[in-house]
Amino acid sequence: MLRLLRGAVLPAAACQEGGGSGGGGESRYEKLFKKLDANADGRVDIAELQTGLSAMGIPLGKDAEEKIFQAGDTNQDGQLDFEEFMQYLKDHEKKMKLAFKSLDKNNDGRIEASEVVQALKILGINISERQAEKILQSIDADGTMTVDWNEWRDHFMFNPATDIEDIIRYWKHSTVLDIGDSLTIPDEFTEEEKKSGQWWKQLLSGGVAGAVSRTGTAPLDRLKVLMQVHGSKSNKMNIVGGFKQMLKEGGVRSLWRGNGVNVVKIAPETAIKFWAYEQYKKLFANKDGKIGTIERFISGSLAGATAQTSIYPMEVLKTRLAVGKTGQYSGMFDCAKKILKREGVKAFYKGYIPNILGIIPYAGIDLAVYEALKSTWLEHYASDSANPGVLVLLGCGTASSTCGQLASYPLALIRTRMQAQASVEGAPQLNMVALFQKIISAEGVQGLYRGITPNFMKVLPAVSISYVVYEKMKQNFGIA
Repeated sequence: MLRLLRGAVLPAAACQEGGGSGGGGESRYEKLFKKLDANADGRVDIAELQTGLSAMGIPLGKDAEEKIFQAGDTNQDGQLDFEEFMQYLKDHEKKMKLAFKSLDKNNDGRIEASEVVQALKILGINISERQAEKILQSIDADGTMTVDWNEWRDHFMFNPATDIEDIIRYWKHSTVLDIGDSLTIPDEFTEEEKKSGQWWKQLLSGGVAGAVSRTGTAPLDRLKVLMQVHGSKSNKMNIVGGFKQMLKEGGVRSLWRGNGVNVVKIAPETAIKFWAYEQYKKLFANKDGKIGTIERFISGSLAGATAQTSIYPMEVLKTRLAVGKTGQYSGMFDCAKKILKREGVKAFYKGYIPNILGIIPYAGIDLAVYEALKSTWLEHYASDSANPGVLVLLGCGTASSTCGQLASYPLALIRTRMQAQASVEGAPQLNMVALFQKIISAEGVQGLYRGITPNFMKVLPAVSISYVVYEKMKQNFGIA
């Protein structure tokens, strides 16, 4: 799912003392240091930094403040003395100066909205001039609707970003929100994240979050599969009846049947999708190595198809275990052995075509709805900041993913029925087109949406669980 996006533009942070870097620089640093050094012992620890920045209206968050300490505390004593503090700010200002110059395309000493639009476009993010103005408003201290070097420096003085990509990594799609349907475009990582190892920590955090999320909502997922396979006009299986049937047939443990495979396939699918996405992006990149929105979408869709092709036999196993009866299979490997013996290798790719076809409408609508919701929020509800906050991000991600599922659900249902056909007694082995025709003639369009209610019921708890677990995992790994 199109998961949670990360914003890089922080709340406005004006340095009251002013003054340029040159001659008055050190006195400005000294005044700042005294403000942060609450006990006046000539050293600032992380608690003083957090309290001081919060009092100055610059609450960065624990991760960002720890990054400042990692970069500035050269003698590793857990405190910043004035020399270390001053050296950190001087080094950081040099990086911010380079970032400022890379945005200031016409070299007039001011960043304008059109330059922000241009810079984001190069990174494959399209925004309007009005939206760019919202970003500038959060930095602009004198109301000119442009940002000069002093305003830029003061705003990003304590932001641990190191380059322009860090600063304008903004409303970026992410793989955090896991609702059990991994059809979305993979996450992207900066060169710094790749070199520092943050990328694998974030992927691992997302994987653990997905595993916990899927396990928490597994009973609803199994109910969805049963309704997709066995639901019909004559067998009107509903939520309550379906749960009673599962409990009667196999007890409480049966509610999680098939979840083991669903969790195990997260790791290989995520790894293959990430690797494939990087390769496809290189293929579609222009001479400068840049890639646009359309190319990014195509690369992501192809990466999703590549990952699905690689792990598809596990999708078949999950479905067979979910619709299987108590005692039919002793586990994942027993299920695979029995399918191979009775039906051959081809059985592991039943339903493959509708599954691959479902990626395009899912990912396309997910992206389109997300962008529309993001744009609406920025146009109508953003006041003095371009940072939407967690609730807006969760809402946009959940709504866009739900719309994507709604569009691709008929293909998902056909896929599941094709995967399960051989395990249903007396069921004819129909292909995709024949199954569509049979369902439409017997049940109408409504028949293509059997099981969608439990599917929608699991979205909100799945998103919530995966987000909470992801944040906890990131804290444990010490990543922002």
